[in-house]
Amino acid sequence: MKVSLSWLKTYVDLTMDVEKLAHTLTMVGLEVDAVYDRYQYLKTVLVGRITAVAPHPQADKLKLCRVEAGDQSFGVVCGAPNAKVGMLSPLALPGTELIDGTILSAGTIRGEKSDGMLCSEIELGLGKDASGLMVLDDSLKPGTPLNQALALSDTVWEIDLTPNRPDCLSIIGIAREIAGIQGTSIKRPVPELPAGQDDIGTYTSVVIDAPEHCPRYAARLVLDIQVGPSPFWLQDRLLSVGLRPINNLVDITNFVMMETGQPLHAFDFDQLAENRIIVRTANEGEKFTTLDEKERRLSADTLMICDGEKPVGIGGVMGGMNSEIKADTTRVLIEGAYFNPVSIRKTAKKLGLNTDAAHRFERGVDPQGTLYAIDRAAELMVQMGKGKLIGGIIDEQHNPPRPPVIDLSVSATNRTLGTDLGLKEIAGLLAGIEFNTAAKDDDTLKVEVPSFRVDVSRPQDLMEEVARRWGYDNIPTTFAALPANTTPASKLLVQRQRIRDLLAGLGFSEAVNYSFIHKDACDRLGFKENDPRRKVVEILNPLSEDQAVLRSCLIPGLLETMHRNISQQSKTLKLFEIGKTFVGDGRDTLPRETDMLAGLWTGDRFAPGWFGKPMPCDFYDLKGILECLLESLQISDFRFTRLPADQCTYTIKGASAEIHIDGHPVGLIGQVHPKVLNAHNLKQAAFVFEIDLSHLVDRVPDAVYAQPLPRFPATSRDATLIVDRELEAENILAAIRQLDQPLVEDIQLFDVFHGKPVPANRKSVSFRIIYRSDEKTLEDDTINRIHKDITDNLVATFKADLPA
Repeated sequence: MKVSLSWLKTYVDLTMDVEKLAHTLTMVGLEVDAVYDRYQYLKTVLVGRITAVAPHPQADKLKLCRVEAGDQSFGVVCGAPNAKVGMLSPLALPGTELIDGTILSAGTIRGEKSDGMLCSEIELGLGKDASGLMVLDDSLKPGTPLNQALALSDTVWEIDLTPNRPDCLSIIGIAREIAGIQGTSIKRPVPELPAGQDDIGTYTSVVIDAPEHCPRYAARLVLDIQVGPSPFWLQDRLLSVGLRPINNLVDITNFVMMETGQPLHAFDFDQLAENRIIVRTANEGEKFTTLDEKERRLSADTLMICDGEKPVGIGGVMGGMNSEIKADTTRVLIEGAYFNPVSIRKTAKKLGLNTDAAHRFERGVDPQGTLYAIDRAAELMVQMGKGKLIGGIIDEQHNPPRPPVIDLSVSATNRTLGTDLGLKEIAGLLAGIEFNTAAKDDDTLKVEVPSFRVDVSRPQDLMEEVARRWGYDNIPTTFAALPANTTPASKLLVQRQRIRDLLAGLGFSEAVNYSFIHKDACDRLGFKENDPRRKVVEILNPLSEDQAVLRSCLIPGLLETMHRNISQQSKTLKLFEIGKTFVGDGRDTLPRETDMLAGLWTGDRFAPGWFGKPMPCDFYDLKGILECLLESLQISDFRFTRLPADQCTYTIKGASAEIHIDGHPVGLIGQVHPKVLNAHNLKQAAFVFEIDLSHLVDRVPDAVYAQPLPRFPATSRDATLIVDRELEAENILAAIRQLDQPLVEDIQLFDVFHGKPVPANRKSVSFRIIYRSDEKTLEDDTINRIHKDITDNLVATFKADLPA
């Protein structure tokens, strides 16, 4: 929002220094981003005296002028008819930016060098005369910058407004804030309309068929108007805030919009079929050509301003080519309205139209300021266009919003802000920005919110206004009272970080993938039709087909990460991810969220080196990682069992295991099935695991107990059994543990063999059992007797044979 101080001063007297006032505005929430003089461009335009004029040798209408500016002399090619020796005129030097945006440079015109440009009023934005050079007073000193010579200065502020302050998208809105800061009042122009002839109702009518989009629509009619250039003062006002003058009628609507914040639109009344207005929504797919000469396809919720036959404008956004003001326009219908901000915001976004009108309507204009703005525009059109005002005004209303009345507690305000303000002080602060207040009791103010403050609807909003008006710098800095006792961190959060550290120490890198996956991810993993993980939650507005549903499993993300890395020739990967999965329970309920831990290993077992050839990783490498992780978490009662074939969805049967802790299944580990790899465009083997993190964390002990180092030595015995080939070695280990032999300290599986001389359906399994006593050194006879008992028990239990 640009604000010219010369324009601002017509509504409020500035009693503060400009720089200080800009800082104060920033401190009350209206951030002044830049302060500059809009006549700064005239610093490179000098007062020049023409000392010689000669005909151009190659152009009849051009002249060669010699111009002196102080102690410098310039040769200038000029085509102005009034150029003569002795006159003073503005001389623009190379680098000057003219009012139309042209940056001047030295050049050659018809073979003659020109070191600058003698300017007219209109070229410098200092008047409307374009017939010849601007004539300066003879008392001026040549060589003086023009802005100094003519005492031209107009400070402009660029204010960065937050979206909740549409009331400040106008010069009067900024003036109101300044008046509140200074403790003064604003001078709002009062429209003085001539007595109208006839009655507008005999000429036109307005029908609102979409009141939810347009609660209020008003109109005035001016006849016998003359379209032409605006007076210089009006053009200058628009140029000061960055708007381009067009003609007097359009300029007036822009002027009133910038003055009051209420966008207006002027229709050529003779172009309106049946001379009437209908406010409705568009038909789906309806086409309309806007003022920027682009044809747009509209949706059914687009608000349209129509005449008796056709659309003539997109409500609150942009008018149409079929009713624009032209040079021969003589009758004008002035439109003013209050549109639903949500409706305008959606339309502007869909059409990609960010107009000045839409910028204000989508934030919310003053619903009670419509008539004032129309009267102001009608007054100016009668004056500048010499038109005839038709009596009366059309004002169609369908429950426009009314400003609320809010009870504000003084004690609650002071408690929230950390201030010590009294009821009268708060009332005075709010009254300074036109909030009407009345004491309801000793602690409560009844506050009537002005209609232009559409952002204020609750006591907290009023507290913010009190803080702004009192001054943030005046509010003492306080610190929150923190209790001495603290709540311990969540066990899940603590253990999640611990797991991250452990896996990183084991050589794994953490992957962080999107929670959105491809809608076909469940098919690619081969989930069965009744698998609960198929109850995915669909995204209403997915960014792409690859991110259409919430993930119900972490594996797809890791496989996609594997694919991206391999495509970059990084073929050995050790990855893990901790995140939530989402399983839907129905359309009207939130999905069930589960914290999961997943990992993937693919490529080589070791980094390449001189000490050996590359060796691919396998199932047991990843199983060893999990064993190390669980042991580091002080979880001892875990085991891996063969995963039933009907549960091997994305892993290979026979190369998959279920992970149990304390006898409860918590996850799985296995080699990814080739069909799954093909579905993800992968060609090398991969091994994965997935664990329910909440079940895992629940079984991490809260305390760790130390044991003294053993005093007596350990000894070991090996046992080899020939058992059924399908028997899991874990079952044998479990059977030894269940014997609960106190001298057995540890059991290790160190060899599995099948092949000759072992029978075809059998395998050889070798264990090492570690024995130790806490009381004495064990003798061989004792160990041998215990070891034989264990071996005999295993032979009987598993129908095993001993090697020959």
